[in-house]
Amino acid sequence: MKKTKAKKTKLPESFRFLLWSYKFHKVNPDEDKERIIVNTINYGDWEHWRWIVNYYGASELRRIIENLPASEFRRGVLKLISLLLKIKTMKYATRSDKIRAAKNI
Repeated sequence: MKKTKAKKTKLPESFRFLLWSYKFHKVNPDEDKERIIVNTINYGDWEHWRWIVNYYGASELRRIIENLPASEFRRGVLKLISLLLKIKTMKYATRSDKIRAAKNI
């Protein structure tokens, strides 16, 4: 039986400026969802927000946001997304805590 390669889902072109520091053609919405969500919430507009809610679903989006340090988000947008998605608690950790955990220090 021949294996078929799964078709890679692409982000809409309107997301390019949100991910300016990444090779946009290599960004995968499923593999890079945390980065896409953080950048979209911090710098995207309403249409970008609607796309991530439609693509990931509100419950998955809520789960991801709750597990990221609150310091990942700009203060004003964090309040707004918390209200919109009914997020009651946020994970408060310094950015250096996240970096240390990622490096396994």
